Amino acid sequence: MGNSSEYSNNGQTNHPRFLPKRIILLRHGESEGNIDGTAYTTTPDNKIPLTSQGIDQAKKAGCQIRQVISDSGECSNWKVYFYVSPYERTRSTLREIGRSFPKKRVIGVREECRVREQDFGNFQVAERMKAIKETRERFGRFFYRFPEGESAADVYDRVSSFLESLWRDIDMKRLQHDKSDELNLVIVSHGLAIRVFLMKWFKWTVEQFEYLNNLGNCEFRVMQQGFSGEYSLAVHHTDREMLEWGLSPEMIADQNGRAHASRGDWIEKCSWYLDTFFDQYADSDAEED
Repeated sequence: MGNSSEYSNNGQTNHPRFLPKRIILLRHGESEGNIDGTAYTTTPDNKIPLTSQGIDQAKKAGCQIRQVISDSGECSNWKVYFYVSPYERTRSTLREIGRSFPKKRVIGVREECRVREQDFGNFQVAERMKAIKETRERFGRFFYRFPEGESAADVYDRVSSFLESLWRDIDMKRLQHDKSDELNLVIVSHGLAIRVFLMKWFKWTVEQFEYLNNLGNCEFRVMQQGFSGEYSLAVHHTDREMLEWGLSPEMIADQNGRAHASRGDWIEKCSWYLDTFFDQYADSDAEED
């Protein structure tokens, strides 16, 4: 279990914050809507079920995630807490994942509506949705709002609210019973919500978001604490994987910095913001005459 100290305004430590070692973001298994878009014309999005392939994917993902959390059996004091979107396909995914976890290892499960799928409207007519998605490509994925639905920016706002609640749960020690346990959080959600979660956490720009690729069914991302105590994708994943996901070399370098910096040495500079807004300023601090 990782920990860091919180400080008051005068620099004195108030209390230690015990952080999860990992936050794992998992997309649901293959759904009926993934293989047949016409399913959305007669079935509400939240009720679309998994396919038999999706069920198998979820079972396999459960085994893989347990291997990650237990350090391939090397760790004996790990525990896990689950958050799940209220959609049928995510709930079913969690049920299958749960077969890999003894009940004594599961601290709790919470249904979390704020990590649900992007709302595309109500029943979706296939031809109309095709035209709408073509328009989205021209407009931009982040700010385009679906008629009667949401934009990715809307999803960003509710995921941001969820993150505030998550930190409050951590601060109030609602997610652990024993501070000696190695806590892991698993969030079972949807492709866009996961990309937005990562965007918010790592302070990626809208332009960087636009280049991110969606996760495959039951694909997951592992955010794990590095030496500095910062969470990073680079602890568990390779540079090649992150490049395939759509991260730029600059974003990958940032992930490696978070993973390998010494505790206390990491400073979050968000160089992409500096380069965008301050590229016109000279390196010298000498004032002009």
